[in-house]
Amino acid sequence: MNDTTANDSTTKLSVFLLAIRPKTLPASLSPVILGSSLAPSSIFSLWNFLLAAGCSLFLQIAVNLANDYFDAKAGIDSDKRLGPKRVTQSGLVSIGMMRAGIALFIGLGMACGLILVAITHHYLLWAGLACVIATLAYSGGPFPLASHGLGEIAVLVFFGWVAVMGSYYVQTLQLTWTVFAYANALGLILANIMLVNNIRDIETDRPAGKRTIAVRLGDSRSRYLYILILLAAALCHIAGSYLLTTATLGSHPTPSFWLLSLLPLALVTPSAGLACRRILALKAGELNPLLAQTAQLGLLYSVTNALTLYFT
Repeated sequence: MNDTTANDSTTKLSVFLLAIRPKTLPASLSPVILGSSLAPSSIFSLWNFLLAAGCSLFLQIAVNLANDYFDAKAGIDSDKRLGPKRVTQSGLVSIGMMRAGIALFIGLGMACGLILVAITHHYLLWAGLACVIATLAYSGGPFPLASHGLGEIAVLVFFGWVAVMGSYYVQTLQLTWTVFAYANALGLILANIMLVNNIRDIETDRPAGKRTIAVRLGDSRSRYLYILILLAAALCHIAGSYLLTTATLGSHPTPSFWLLSLLPLALVTPSAGLACRRILALKAGELNPLLAQTAQLGLLYSVTNALTLYFT
């Protein structure tokens, strides 16, 4: 391979990484880890876990590509953007190539989902269809969710409710209120990824007509909303812990089991506290690292839960 070919390959890889936003991808794996860990270890299926992880990962990449494509098409992205470079708006990728990329990753996600439907239950087909529609409707279509203040809610629904409960369902073929409580806890944490993104982009979204929650609330109140959302996530986790302990041990959970159930909350609190300090202190253009840190916070929450549940 000559130097020119090597440089071309490096450039293509760099553009691909820009487009898929790899630092946010832990958000797609976190709900699968959490939902699967809530299922009894005696019935855990690695195959179902991997299929659910693939479906979630591929659809998140498709969402990221679609967001890049539709925001460029709508004129929302510009050279004044404070976030990472958008590959469609900057001309690094053609419209046709971006459409092909979106179709490819939606197809890969659907393939994983259809296999799960075949080996579990046809109910999942409706959840999968809703996910595909949301992938395109998030930034595109006649009513883009992200442009009408529904981005954070979409993340709560699809990365929390659907992904966590769906991952649990493919292991157990049932749903519980306990899983719903944990799904809300993680979904709220991950919704803050979108909130940070929208706080950073207030000054470019407002003139473009993008009415995000951050645009509606303003910079200061949106930053305090980030903190309130993390507090709400903690309350949902406590509710999930209570439901889990009572379901496992009856109406009188032991103190040691409570300690283990609440251990994940204690372990993520330092990282959550740091995130809260940064959301209040950093200027708009400095918020990009907090996007990745919030995604990592969701992953940390899921992994600590999984480990705690495994050892209890």
